[in-house]
Amino acid sequence: MATTIPEARQERALRRYSNTAVTIHWITVVLVLFQIWLGLSFADMAQGSARGNLFTWHKTIGATILLLTIIRLTYRLTNPPPPYPTDLPRWEQIAGTWNHRLFYILLIGLPIGGLIAVSGHARGPTTPLLGGVPLPVIPGISEQMGEAAGEIHSALAWVLIALIVIHAAAALKHQFIDKDRAAGRMPPFRDPVDEPVVVGQGRRAEG
Repeated sequence: MATTIPEARQERALRRYSNTAVTIHWITVVLVLFQIWLGLSFADMAQGSARGNLFTWHKTIGATILLLTIIRLTYRLTNPPPPYPTDLPRWEQIAGTWNHRLFYILLIGLPIGGLIAVSGHARGPTTPLLGGVPLPVIPGISEQMGEAAGEIHSALAWVLIALIVIHAAAALKHQFIDKDRAAGRMPPFRDPVDEPVVVGQGRRAEG
């Protein structure tokens, strides 16, 4: 999450995200979509072993997403993202930047909110993840606080789904309708202009 909007540059070569950023991005996409499916799957299930197994998966994926997002945010802060193409309207640059910022807020806040919700019902100092890995709960969380955190967690999950739809729709619009260069910053989307594409982020950034 950059502190400012990536400065647009007038240049022939499109500057894209680094391979590290691209890899983290798509792993996160897969995990978040799987997490949403898990949450929707067990939400209305009756208590039992099947629901418990899905919930353990949900907690594990949530912890993984939190860790991966912190790694991704650290990388982004130390390796600023490539600039937007200069032909991208200013309002779309602002919208894209804030879309990313909200993603980071939610991908950190949702797992923490989920942990607060779990902590309100925990019967010990830890809650189990897959493989029996113990995840420490937050001490001092009452059942009422846990219930409230769970309600907020569920509501914010729908906000995340809305952001994903907007983000995906914008990427497809840039690639297939506008046919501009913005989507080409994130492979496998491609630059419609027959010009070089270079890494514009990280140690291998060119130019």
